[in-house]
Amino acid sequence: MKTGMTIAVLGATGMVGSRVVNEARTRGHRLLALSRKPARQPPENSHVTPVAVDANDAHALREALAGSPSRPAADAVVLSVRTTPVDEESLAGTTRTVLDLAARFGIRALVVGGAGALRSPGDRHLLVADNPAYVPADIRAVAAAGVIQLRTCQSHPDADYVYLSPPALLAPGERTGRYRRGTDTLLHSADGPSWISAEDLAVAAVDELETPGTDRLITVVHDGERRSA
Repeated sequence: MKTGMTIAVLGATGMVGSRVVNEARTRGHRLLALSRKPARQPPENSHVTPVAVDANDAHALREALAGSPSRPAADAVVLSVRTTPVDEESLAGTTRTVLDLAARFGIRALVVGGAGALRSPGDRHLLVADNPAYVPADIRAVAAAGVIQLRTCQSHPDADYVYLSPPALLAPGERTGRYRRGTDTLLHSADGPSWISAEDLAVAAVDELETPGTDRLITVVHDGERRSA
């Protein structure tokens, strides 16, 4: 298990990114919190360094991760960004830049993607993005962007990356630390739904950085019964 890492999180003020920052900080890691509009740094978060970076600015990303000639600024980088409205080209471009830099600097990249890139349970030939049981028409563009992002990752075999797909439903909630892990197929919880809290997705992300597996595509789902509000 790796401890005391420096982790760069791109999209650090977003739903998942902010929770990855908090989860990693509580475990004693140092954070570079990269976002267009960084949050102010509370005194107690001395291990968190906010950095203003536009995800579409390849030069700024390189500067943020470069560090010194002998050592990059981070041991790992987490990419957790989304575009609103959906912009596949922008998302693929940012992903490409991050993976290129990760390969250049010899650091691990964890890409928080989408459930659309996974295979449907019971039909490995049907992507979740194309399955109306999981993806209604109004969010199909979002799911399709996740597929493009995974393909971008797969076109970088020399980069040390892992693509983390959430289950069908991801929302802010409770940190339980209980999740079940899979690879390329959408998972369901024991109580039926395919869901996880953003807090527990962050737990899984930091677990993967601390103890890297060999799979390039992984997914997780809440392990246990869902609590009612």
